[in-house]
Amino acid sequence: MPSKKSARLAALTVAALSAASTVALVSPAHAAGVSIHDIQGATRISPYAGQKVTDVAGIVTGVRTYGSSKGFWIQDPNPDADPATSEGVFVFTSSAPKVAVGDAVTVTGTVSEYVPGGTSSGNQSVTEITKPTVTVVSSGNAVPAATVVDAKSVPAAYVPAGDSAAAGSINGLTLEPKKYALDFYESLEGMNVQVKDTRVVGATDPYTELWVTVKPRENATRRGGTLYGSYDSQNTGRLQIQSLGATAAFPVANVGDVLTGSTAGPLDYNQFGGYTLVANEIGTLKSAGLARETTQKQKNGELAVATYNVENLDPSDATFEEHASAIVNNLKSPDIVSLEEIQDNTGAKDDGTTAADVTVTKLIDAIAAAGGPRYDWRSIDPANDTDGGEPGGNIRQVFLFNPERVSFTDRAGGDATTAVGVTKVHGKAQLTASPGRIAPTDDAWKSSRKPLAGEFVFRGRTVFVIANHFNSKGGDYGLSSATQPVPRSSEIQRHQQATLVNGFVKDILDTQKNADVIALGDINDFEFSDTAKILEGDGELWSAIKSLPKSERYTYDYQGNQQVLDQILVSPSIRRGCDFEYDSVHINSEFNDQISDHDPQVLRFKP
Repeated sequence: MPSKKSARLAALTVAALSAASTVALVSPAHAAGVSIHDIQGATRISPYAGQKVTDVAGIVTGVRTYGSSKGFWIQDPNPDADPATSEGVFVFTSSAPKVAVGDAVTVTGTVSEYVPGGTSSGNQSVTEITKPTVTVVSSGNAVPAATVVDAKSVPAAYVPAGDSAAAGSINGLTLEPKKYALDFYESLEGMNVQVKDTRVVGATDPYTELWVTVKPRENATRRGGTLYGSYDSQNTGRLQIQSLGATAAFPVANVGDVLTGSTAGPLDYNQFGGYTLVANEIGTLKSAGLARETTQKQKNGELAVATYNVENLDPSDATFEEHASAIVNNLKSPDIVSLEEIQDNTGAKDDGTTAADVTVTKLIDAIAAAGGPRYDWRSIDPANDTDGGEPGGNIRQVFLFNPERVSFTDRAGGDATTAVGVTKVHGKAQLTASPGRIAPTDDAWKSSRKPLAGEFVFRGRTVFVIANHFNSKGGDYGLSSATQPVPRSSEIQRHQQATLVNGFVKDILDTQKNADVIALGDINDFEFSDTAKILEGDGELWSAIKSLPKSERYTYDYQGNQQVLDQILVSPSIRRGCDFEYDSVHINSEFNDQISDHDPQVLRFKP
């Protein structure tokens, strides 16, 4: 899938160049004598949206002087009795505000509903006062006490179903903060909130953010994270943490670490994660000492097969030695490695180059230098700019294999646009091309990576391996979307892709019932998803990560949810006829200094 970092940079660029997206509402032109809780109201959309409000009073609780959303938060120290109405609101100034925390101010301006990322993102809106005239009444006042957010205050249910008459929108529903977690957070939008002694479930990222949970027992993994294991049961205790202070002081945390003491500040909602505590007070980091995992070396007679997304690797990257060390030392030099996101020789430069021999050779050399085997490799160059990913990068899957342990059966005929097929020779299944691509001209692979199929021989037995990199989740609405249940438009293409791969595997098994087939790679979907079910079919394949305890089933950490994106699926002959071991080797997803955003997967079995 495209790098989350590059996708985010692109989104930030668009956001900086575009006007703020707002929810267009028809309202009276002016309202005087209103308080913040009147402006916020008991739904997600302000009853005063579009109106000018006069002399709204509050105490400044936070000031944001950076980014494209400069302004400050104010809070009314005299709350009303309705738990659904927030007492805080953001004042958007566009330039650096001239107020300080503790100032008592009055604000005259226009109420607006700003949608971070634009309305097409599906995000909820943030109630703001825009085009403000600000009067500082006094300074040095006590900031309203922070509302504690903890395991007792956050409901177990995540969000109500949206209004079917409004295309599933939750915007018009009256908030029920004691019943639903997203309603609870929305009822605190713009207010000063506090968390205490919270465990980190999403490592510090390059944008000076991390994720914590206020519910340490909620779907906890054995290494300190929070597992995402179902569409129906969301992790309500997750909260993103940013900082209003100097980024140099922001904790550099891994999963399992703890922010001890108090972390407090205004509660915001942003494009990349939803509800976010923007801290002007941040706890002290206590390290859990999380270590990168190492798998076992394959035993005598075992074949070790791995999948590893190396995140847009190109010759200019500085991570070759680290990737090599990971493959040699953490993965114990698997016999076959399916690599995803290998870029062409000029990386993201869109110059027509499609060959990736420089990229692959550089990695092979680094592996040998790290004490690993001298791998051989096979791949097929894509047609230029047809396989998605970072523009110009021409990402593709590549097979590495150790020629001292396993051989590759070369059979001519595979190229970027020719479909590989299955024939029967001497009663056994055989690919018409090796390596070859599965149905590369089918619309299912439009702007997406085509599966790479190859025949390997280990100890005299043929093993068919299919390297995949399915369509990314780009374009899907976030879990905190204003539309509930959340639409997942990207899975339509993945379902088509899974259907084609399953059909190809079925062709192999119809030709040779006991064939050893492995389909692996970045499936970009969960082991419980419909994508995985279609790929598994009627037993043609089985996702071997399901052999692990549920608390160990994750390969990726997104917004504090540890989840499965990378899978190794096996045919019945391997599942039932071989002793196999599966390992999700956690070397990246939980760490702030990750060299890829994916954890590699390893399967060991005796054919």
